[in-house]
Amino acid sequence: MRRTMVAGNWKMHGTRASVAELITGLSALTVPSGVDVAVFPSFLHIGQAIDGLKGQAIAVGAQNVAVQPEQGALTGEVASSQLADAGCTLVLVGHSERRQLIGESDEVLIRKFAAAQAQGLTPVLCVGETLEQRQAEQTLEVVGRQLGSVIEALGIEVFARAVIAYEPVWAIGTGLTATPQQAQDVHAAIRAQLAAENAEVAQGARLLYGGSVKAANAVELFGMPDIDGGLIGGASLNADEFGAIIRAAGN
Repeated sequence: MRRTMVAGNWKMHGTRASVAELITGLSALTVPSGVDVAVFPSFLHIGQAIDGLKGQAIAVGAQNVAVQPEQGALTGEVASSQLADAGCTLVLVGHSERRQLIGESDEVLIRKFAAAQAQGLTPVLCVGETLEQRQAEQTLEVVGRQLGSVIEALGIEVFARAVIAYEPVWAIGTGLTATPQQAQDVHAAIRAQLAAENAEVAQGARLLYGGSVKAANAVELFGMPDIDGGLIGGASLNADEFGAIIRAAGN
């Protein structure tokens, strides 16, 4: 039985004061049994989050990772070995903002995925299509290619130790949300692509939906058979809203 997961991507938000306030709110939440919760602060605030959430049922991950797992001469980057040493357990790989704005290619993301797993971190692989690609009915082709590049390079077995997040680019931070059925259709296609390689891996893989998830739409989204939780953006910066989404996952 797959455990539901609710993960909060704080993106490039937070000061020491606002993060302290958010941690206080998160620490007061009751996490339902059967739900895993994680937050992804900026690099600056990872240590503060790990220290502040000690003893809470909330994991801490990083939003990015270097292409090499070990420390070295790579100015401005953070190695997966450093993240593991700090207490991180997960890392985002391939978020659309990094694919589109930073220009990260599938080849770079494959190296980051492998570097994360080399140090025992769980990569959360983000996949998704732009509005133009959806309108051109290329959604499954685009998502399938993004996922397939990792399968081809690293093998299907790596997804026994990974999470996949489907985030339609057109629904991130726009207020637009895929309908539960639209999201389910893509999640089902992702699981079918995994199953074509290994049925057991496919059955166990956790598939999250991201893209303007709020308390108001979480119950219906999470009720879909192939949606195992959410990767939450803006709503994760508000402890009350994030808590409501976590409760929805528990239902």
